[in-house]
Amino acid sequence: MRNELFRLVVAGATVAVALSASSAQAQKKYDTGATDTEIKIGQTVPFSGAYSVYANIGKTEAAYLKMINEQGGINGRKVNLIQYDDAYSPPKTVEQIRKLVEGDEVLLTFQIIGTAANSAVQKYLNAKKIPQLLASTGAAKFTDPKNFPWTMAYNPNYFVEGRIYGKYIMKEHPNAKIGILYQNDDLGKDYIAGLKAGLGDKAAKMIVAEASYEVSDPTIDSQVLKIKDAGADLFYSASTPKQAAQAIRKLHELDWHPVHIIDINASPVSATLQPAGLEASKGVISVQYGKDPADPTWKGDPGLQKYLDFMTKYFPEGDKMNTVNTYGYSAAQLLVQILKQCGDDLTRENIMKQAASLKNVELDLALPGLKINTGPDDYRVNKQLQMMKFNGERWELFGPILEDAGPAG
Repeated sequence: MRNELFRLVVAGATVAVALSASSAQAQKKYDTGATDTEIKIGQTVPFSGAYSVYANIGKTEAAYLKMINEQGGINGRKVNLIQYDDAYSPPKTVEQIRKLVEGDEVLLTFQIIGTAANSAVQKYLNAKKIPQLLASTGAAKFTDPKNFPWTMAYNPNYFVEGRIYGKYIMKEHPNAKIGILYQNDDLGKDYIAGLKAGLGDKAAKMIVAEASYEVSDPTIDSQVLKIKDAGADLFYSASTPKQAAQAIRKLHELDWHPVHIIDINASPVSATLQPAGLEASKGVISVQYGKDPADPTWKGDPGLQKYLDFMTKYFPEGDKMNTVNTYGYSAAQLLVQILKQCGDDLTRENIMKQAASLKNVELDLALPGLKINTGPDDYRVNKQLQMMKFNGERWELFGPILEDAGPAG
C-alpha cells in the first residue's frame, strides 16, 4: 500500500512538473530570429559613400545595444545586431536586406537609414511580414499602417514638418516670396506638399520658384541662382546635409540674406553647418524634438548626463556634441522600450502591436513635455516639434511646443 501511494505521488508530481513546463513554454512565443537567449536584428547603414555622415547613427545604436547586453539584455535575452554597409545605394540596400532576412534570418529590421533605402525594401519587407521598425526616414508612406502595416518610421513625418513650417511662415512672414530647393525624391516632395498644406490657399501666390536636384548632383549652385532671380526673400530647403551646406555657403557667397528654413534632416551642426561655415549659417531656422548637448540649457539635465556617460564608456571616439549621435541614442532607447513591452511574445506581429501601443513614452533626450504616443491607426512616433534658430555657435529653441494632429499626408 505504501509503495502504491508513493508511486501515485511521484506520478502526480511528474504530471505537475510536465504541465508547469508546458504552461511556461506556451507563454513564450517566438518567430524566426528570437530564442530564449537571443533577439536577432538587422540593419543597413551608409558606412561608406556620400552619406557616410550618417554612419555614426549605426555606430551609436550598436554601442547602445552593447550596453543593454552588458546590463543583462532585454527580458534576459541578448540583442544580436547585424549591420551591413549599403553606401546609401538602394540596389545595395535591397541586396543586404535580403541577406539579413533570408540568410541571417533576423526577427526584424531596425533603423534602415535613408528614404531611398527604405523605399527600395518596403514592399519586400511587408510582403514577408518582417517589421521595418523605426525606419530612419520621415516620408509619409512610412507612417501608413493601412497600406504598409509592417513599416513604422522614427523620424518626424516630412509632410507634417512641412506643414508646421507653412503655418510658421503664415504667422511670421505672411507676405513672403518663397523659393524652394528640394531633393527630387519622396523626402523633398513630401516637404513641399506639407509646406503647401500649411500655406493653404496662399501657396500658389507665395511660392515664386521651385528647383529640384538629384542626390548625385555635384552642386546646386544653378538652383540657388534660379531661386534668387525669381525674387524670393524666403529660402526653403527640403534637403539633406550635403546640399543644405552647399546652399548655405552659396547664399553667403552671393551676400544674399533671405529668411532661410532647412528641414530637420539637415540641422546637425557637424554635418551641415560646420561644412557650410558657422558664420554663414547664422540665422538659419529649423525644428527640433531632442536636446542638443551643446546647448547650455541642458547642463545638469539627468537625461543628457545619462547620454554623456554612455558616450564616454561605450562610444568614446564619438563626438558627444554631434546630434547624429543623440539621434542614434534615442532611436535605440525606443527600440529597447518596444522589445521590453513584448515580454516573452517575440513574434513579429506582437512587435508591431507593441510599437503601435506606445503610451506617454519619454526618452532621455526628448525636449521637456514631448511624449511618444502611437496607435494602430497612427504610426507617427515623433509628431511634436519646437522651432529653433542658429546663433552662429549653436541652435536656440524658441516658441511653444508644436503638435500637428492633422493627417499624415
